[in-house]
Amino acid sequence: MNTKSKLPVTKLLRTAFYLAIATIVYNLAEGLVSVYYGIGDETLALLGFGVDSFVEVLSGAGILHMLIRMKKSGSNDITSRDRFEKQALKITGTSFFLLAAGLVIGSAINIITGATPETTRVGIVISLLSVLTMYVLMTWKMRTGKKLQSDAIIADANCTKTCFYLSFILLASSGLYELFAIAWFDIAGSLGIAWFAFKEGKEAFEKAKDNNLTCYCHDD
Repeated sequence: MNTKSKLPVTKLLRTAFYLAIATIVYNLAEGLVSVYYGIGDETLALLGFGVDSFVEVLSGAGILHMLIRMKKSGSNDITSRDRFEKQALKITGTSFFLLAAGLVIGSAINIITGATPETTRVGIVISLLSVLTMYVLMTWKMRTGKKLQSDAIIADANCTKTCFYLSFILLASSGLYELFAIAWFDIAGSLGIAWFAFKEGKEAFEKAKDNNLTCYCHDD
């Protein structure tokens, strides 16, 4: 009975591990491409999107670190798992704050300098790919996090959800700029995501301080 009950949890932890790896690999590539073309084409939305991709890398790394340590110490160690979850939540919260700060600073710079994108075609292509990828990742992460009752994995899913929302804003701002060449589409969208990221970062830190952090799920 004991062995039988552990199998589903082990499988869920393995799924969470692979999702963390996929998050890191995909977002490293996406972040590098987005930042490169964001700087080259002077498009704030694409640059901010690249920053968000690196936030996803940090969040994924935090979850990966947590899962590796859990595997070494044993997933049934509730006290240790509490500690790992809180560390991962703090990394995710910090990542959100970095994203918010990056987007606000980028918006301010563009307003002051009056910079406008040269082209946003790359942003359209990247955002379309990201919408599909982020949807799959955030759905699996949220499902896995809820089954494990893991606040850290759920917070990571919300981080992916931020990237998912930003994908639509990037798509809208890039598409509208190509049609009307109005730079404010870039700025308004980036500030909206910055506010959302700030709230998610604050929530992650609040969960990390909670002494009743949920950390284990018994399978039905």
